[in-house]
Amino acid sequence: MRHPVSEADAPRAGDAHRTDVAILGGGLAGLTLALQLRRQHPGLDVTVVERRAHPVREAAHKVGESSVEIGAHYFANILGLRAHLDTEQIRKFGFRFFFSDGSNQVDRCTELGVSQLMPTPSWQIDRGRFENHLGERARELGVRFDDGAVVRGIDLADDASDHAVHVERDGAVHTVACRWVVDASGRAGLLKRKLGLALANDHNANAVWWRVDGFVDPNAWSHDTQWLQRCDPPDRWRSTNHMCGPGYWFWLIPLSSGAHSLGIVCDAEMHPLETMNTHAKAMDWLRSHQPQVAASLDRSEHTLQDFMFLRNFSYGCKQVFSRNRWALTGEAGLFLDPFYSPGSDFIAISNTYICDLIAREQAGRDITHHADLYQQLYFSFYENTLTLYQDQYPLFGDEQVMPVKVIWDYTYYWALLAPLFCGGRLTDLATLGRLRPAFNEARALNLAIQPLLRDWGLANGGGQRPEARLLDQFKIDWFCDMNAALHDDLDTEVFVARIGDNVARMRWLAGEILQQARKAHAAIDDHGLDALLASDAAPPSLAPVWYADAA
Repeated sequence: MRHPVSEADAPRAGDAHRTDVAILGGGLAGLTLALQLRRQHPGLDVTVVERRAHPVREAAHKVGESSVEIGAHYFANILGLRAHLDTEQIRKFGFRFFFSDGSNQVDRCTELGVSQLMPTPSWQIDRGRFENHLGERARELGVRFDDGAVVRGIDLADDASDHAVHVERDGAVHTVACRWVVDASGRAGLLKRKLGLALANDHNANAVWWRVDGFVDPNAWSHDTQWLQRCDPPDRWRSTNHMCGPGYWFWLIPLSSGAHSLGIVCDAEMHPLETMNTHAKAMDWLRSHQPQVAASLDRSEHTLQDFMFLRNFSYGCKQVFSRNRWALTGEAGLFLDPFYSPGSDFIAISNTYICDLIAREQAGRDITHHADLYQQLYFSFYENTLTLYQDQYPLFGDEQVMPVKVIWDYTYYWALLAPLFCGGRLTDLATLGRLRPAFNEARALNLAIQPLLRDWGLANGGGQRPEARLLDQFKIDWFCDMNAALHDDLDTEVFVARIGDNVARMRWLAGEILQQARKAHAAIDDHGLDALLASDAAPPSLAPVWYADAA
């Protein structure tokens, strides 16, 4: 059953019309863009074309259920959806990592996560419930939302005339004339296919995922009172739980509709897709690698809802923004890796650039320079984030090195990209120009740290598993401070100084990591890190212990 609209507003079969912006795809990327455009530019006429009829079922079979700081800020504050998130979705208890490959006693393994909620909120998103709400809000704001409609063709204009989108709905085809066309069609990639924009990357990873009825609670895996009471509240089930091993991780994400989302993500060579591309195979794989989790899922209350797999899920794109009034957003453009849940972040970033380009063009300005520069920035964010995943999956089972990597990767994210977005400076080109040296230094540090971590893990070659311990990120004072500072309202001078302080913290942390790696393996290659650190002293305000190890 479709969402009810008034008879006057309801689109009719064969109903040709003109719109300022036609958005092809009414999923997460397309509907959030429509909301952002209408909230920021109420005079724009916006049409969304979506092939599925609304409302969709809850626990929709899509990746992108775990939000992190940029995406959460975008949903809650830019789009004004905080009330829905607080009442209809699940407040996330951070990321949590168990180094539990092959273990029947997860409570005896190293656990990395927070014991208390971090200051900046994020949520677990039931995509079906969320997209139904987005569709309702879009219609309330005056967006024409044509659900149950299929795009049959796109004619892009070469000049200032309108583009044409040919849409089939209720058995008839009509044409939507539009000033702008934005592809938000996900992996269908309507414009990407039409224009030959597909671009492979070197991150060779696969994924399988499914959903089951009921919540899977990690606390049910133990009767150890001390282990159960490490977290306050004791709600590990609300975390995005990562069960980690060499070459893979397994996710558990709760959905507010009462289902649990589960998935295996793995290096394609270390764990071939053919070993897990059916539910039966995936469960057999789990029984070998995560037997305690498999035993939980074998219980009768966890009925299978659906199952899907993706080969080579990560990819880039040759172009996403054009001065000729078209753009790609979300998975229609590029996709990284779900390990740190960056999908909604990159939707937020691309949508914000698209909104700015549309506003500039509608005001009669030449957008050539901004389209090129925004694309350059967007691709640099993508390429720098890809380094966190590419060739790093062999590390994922190393409970000495991987916690260090997680702290570093978080710090990199909270130091630069997250404050840039949350501070509303993504399109502030003057400030971005001033920050270029800081961004370049941070990039250089990260490009040295990632291979250093990889070499450290390779040199470890496995090793002994420590006794049960919690590496509690909440007890790292400066780490919590960085998270809390994301929503500080700063003037430009203070903001620029803050980013400089953040990069100084990265520099200090890089020195600590190099020191720890050399303690473990004296001859380890520094990958140029010594030269980057040579002239810089550690900031005196930082605590000497950079992660807490509490039994």
